[in-house]
Amino acid sequence: MADARTGSKPVLLFYCQHSLGIGHLTRSFALVESLARRFRVVFLNGGRLPAGVPVPAGMERIDLPPLGMDDGHTVVSRDAGFDVAAAQAERRRLIDAAVAATRPAVLLVELFPFGRKKFAGEILPMLRRARAGGALAACSLRDILVDARPDQRRHDDRARWLADRYFDLVLVHADPAFARLGDSFRPTKPMRTPVVHTGYVVPERAPAAGRERGAHLLVSAGGGIVGEPLFRAVLAARARLPAPPPLRIVAGPFLPEAAWQALRFDSAGEAGITLLRQVPDMVAEMRAARASISQCGYNTALDVVVAGVPALAVPYETATENEQRGRAERLAALGAMLCLDRGALDAGGLAAAIERLLAFTPRPAALRLDGAEASAQALVEHLAAHRRHRRIDTGAACATA
Repeated sequence: MADARTGSKPVLLFYCQHSLGIGHLTRSFALVESLARRFRVVFLNGGRLPAGVPVPAGMERIDLPPLGMDDGHTVVSRDAGFDVAAAQAERRRLIDAAVAATRPAVLLVELFPFGRKKFAGEILPMLRRARAGGALAACSLRDILVDARPDQRRHDDRARWLADRYFDLVLVHADPAFARLGDSFRPTKPMRTPVVHTGYVVPERAPAAGRERGAHLLVSAGGGIVGEPLFRAVLAARARLPAPPPLRIVAGPFLPEAAWQALRFDSAGEAGITLLRQVPDMVAEMRAARASISQCGYNTALDVVVAGVPALAVPYETATENEQRGRAERLAALGAMLCLDRGALDAGGLAAAIERLLAFTPRPAALRLDGAEASAQALVEHLAAHRRHRRIDTGAACATA
């Protein structure tokens, strides 16, 4: 698909702000692998890019001064050289320059307006400028949204209004037989913006080689920023088991350094416990493990499904964060994993769950996993329709001038 102005691939400007962990970034990078075959992808990276995270080839990356959120949902700077205000100002400058320089045919925005409300000050001007230049605006959205906010209806109504005002398309990266946008998004009025359920987005991988499972349990928590309670509970639960299995704990690049050092101290001298900061391929790790204990973010859940490993999900949840619980319970209902009961993240409750896990055989979850390719194709088709409509509208305006 060539750009009529240049004869080359059309430009897709992809805005991604990962704020707490790396799940949004991982899914976005998996999308880029397919998008880059059809578009010139320019990636606006708004969060920290930890060492060791594989960056897809075939894209141009603009690293904005990194911002994130603490566990109290306050915006914080991830670069000591910038306070929040300075980072925001520099980010707006870089974003504005990127829109002007690339003149994108497509602007793809991860999560907003269904989340990232605190970044609206840079996202809305970007949308206005790109759309004024003729860009198709699309949202890249995960399968299940948080729907436990105290002001949830107001939040959903605002998101619906913004989607209808600024977006031409919403790509929901889910198998509609498993999860649909309407399951966790309930505005007062129906949203007019077209929605495409693409299937799940997973990184491209070589076919799995035959490999025997080890004797160890693999323990992980995504990026690790909220993983410390899980790691501590697993260590305490293992001590209660009559035959403690070996553990291989992948802490994650964002586990705070103090928590990492405490984990090393607590496991020092314990036979059968291996600690790693991060690994290059979590699916390969899961395929080599006897079983997996993990949180249940989007990418981790799909790693479990792809690996076919016996798994216990320990969802990260708070009074206002219930996305992981919803995903884990749906997968548990399919027999694809076990899900820890609410309030059972203590030594006794987790030890009992681990004993169930060691006797558990998962059922394959027949989910559509072609979401990256389907997303790219949907954008190609909607861009073509968008350009046709603009030509028609421009022609009609000229005829009446």
